[in-house]
Amino acid sequence: MDLTLLDPAARLLHIAGAIIWVGHNWVNVVQTPVYRGVLPGDPPEAVRSVFIGASKREHGIFRHASLVVWATGVFLLWRRGDLLEAATLSGPSAVIGLGAWIGTLMVLNLWLILWPHQKKVLGFVEAPTAERLRCSRITFLSSRFNTVLSVATLTLMVLGAHGGWSP
Repeated sequence: MDLTLLDPAARLLHIAGAIIWVGHNWVNVVQTPVYRGVLPGDPPEAVRSVFIGASKREHGIFRHASLVVWATGVFLLWRRGDLLEAATLSGPSAVIGLGAWIGTLMVLNLWLILWPHQKKVLGFVEAPTAERLRCSRITFLSSRFNTVLSVATLTLMVLGAHGGWSP
């Protein structure tokens, strides 16, 4: 089976996913999200319903974009025959491999640390106030961790993919 035609689609999904995923991190650093559909004087139940719906959509897209980026990145490395070298940080693929490992760490951080705590902060999972406050600090630090790592990851990915640097 010829997978050549999948390359452009995989690259497009990889880039679009990265923009959504990393862009979400950066938007949360520079602005607070605004939830439309709430009017002054709306009852608290209506406000909560709009907030929960918007939050579930936003966080679902964000989380799943990370999986699209990771899966398409692995696919692209495999298609060009660099997956083993990238995974073992050897040869000319060491740079992009380091970016891929950091990206993998970011995905794991998102799904295993940030998201379980964020569900409590947002009220998707019931938790006492003290637990929600503890979780808010963890989500803050976890999100900032991924934001900082995104700079290194994107730099390594671009340099590794376009031959801008090799060890």
